[in-house]
Amino acid sequence: MTSALLVMDVQVGIVDRYANDKGIVPRLRLAIDAARRASVRVIYVVVGFRNDYAEVSPNNRGFSAIAQSGAYSDGDANRIVHPDIAPQAGDIIVIKKRVSAFAGSDLDMVLRAQQIDHLVISGISTSGVVLSTMRQAADLDFRLTVLADGCTDGDAEVHRVLMEKVFSRQSEVVTIDQWIDSLNGRS
Repeated sequence: MTSALLVMDVQVGIVDRYANDKGIVPRLRLAIDAARRASVRVIYVVVGFRNDYAEVSPNNRGFSAIAQSGAYSDGDANRIVHPDIAPQAGDIIVIKKRVSAFAGSDLDMVLRAQQIDHLVISGISTSGVVLSTMRQAADLDFRLTVLADGCTDGDAEVHRVLMEKVFSRQSEVVTIDQWIDSLNGRS
């Protein structure tokens, strides 16, 4: 089994919107460092658009609002991965165009080319990119682990329900510490 850690939507503009969870970036730093030590591929997934937002339909309420704001286009500082967990040489960056990490990206191709069959999922937000990506990855037959404290949401109750009642049906839900212990053979 070949694993990859997905770090999704942990971009400057998104982290700033989730200031209620100031610990998310330091917790993810622990997971990313452990993944690198264990030779687990780290894949960053970021939302990004062309400067003219050609890929954004006016029918899409959420992304139309982003296009109107001018955010997440080429050169926008909000688009970059948070500097405290910046990608390093050997990491992969995938640019997506919708909520799921698979939508409008080459993620599936990258995973298949790297023979990755186990995804360890983290990111912002639990009810957005994490939910959409986890569901699509399950339908694509990936083995899944969700890092419960490696995800955050604006609504703590939604986060709890997804972790305890939804994600556990299709994935293993663990803490970052539990995942690190499993990497180190202490599971």
